[in-house]
Amino acid sequence: MMVKSVVFFKRKAGIPVDEFQAYWRTRHPDVVLKLPGVRRYVQSHTLTSIYAKREPVYDGIAELWADDLGALRAMVKDPHDPAVKADEAQFIDGASMRAIVTREHVIKDGSAPAGGIKSVEFVTRRPDLTIESFQRHWREVHGPIAATIPVLRRYVQSHTLLETYARRPPAYDGAAITWFESTAAMRHSATTSEYARTRADEPNFMAPGDVSTILTTEHVILG
Repeated sequence: MMVKSVVFFKRKAGIPVDEFQAYWRTRHPDVVLKLPGVRRYVQSHTLTSIYAKREPVYDGIAELWADDLGALRAMVKDPHDPAVKADEAQFIDGASMRAIVTREHVIKDGSAPAGGIKSVEFVTRRPDLTIESFQRHWREVHGPIAATIPVLRRYVQSHTLLETYARRPPAYDGAAITWFESTAAMRHSATTSEYARTRADEPNFMAPGDVSTILTTEHVILG
């Protein structure tokens, strides 16, 4: 099973949102796709409508798939990696940049709707739970509950790899990624009893406090 690097960040100070998104989507892939072993590459840009209300926690996420952890590490050691980092500095606030290395678990295997909404919710486990207990509850108990939410088109859990915890505590224990036909459909889902059951289960495995979520438009660059 492939592994996936999930990278999340803010744009460089002073760059308008539209310029940031255009550069990221049209120019940055040229350098990323020169790295060896990239199997799939997806950008998810925070909805521009969000900015009229507030500054989002992140301006987007990049997801990069590879065959295994060794393949991801080989990318970082590749002679082309400095060119990737140099290009990132053109439009990304480097101090804001974080990443988790994950493995995907598809909970609801529907198709991602063209032009739809992709919600990315960053998840932190309850501090008294082991990583294994947290991941098991999230996947085997919580996942099936959330999958019953009406109009939810697709649902993927990205669990931070156990192997990565030995080096340093990760920024998050995973990311819950869901797709909806539209923002209206997503708002409707939040009025349902299935959604209420889903939220009621969260204290059983997630840390209390604010959850970091971004609503995005997905752009599949490769794969």
